[in-house]
Amino acid sequence: MSDLNRGIMKFDGADSPKVVTISTVLVLGSIAALIIWALSSAYAVG
Repeated sequence: MSDLNRGIMKFDGADSPKVVTISTVLVLGSIAALIIWALSSAYAVG
């Protein structure tokens, strides 16, 4: 059992490249959306 198959992701295949890629895209996309929202709220852009 790898270290990625522990903790919050306790299911078979939690460390597969497909799941890791999807999770990474979701996390980075959310961070980017928050940064864009914060910048557009703080400054009159557009």
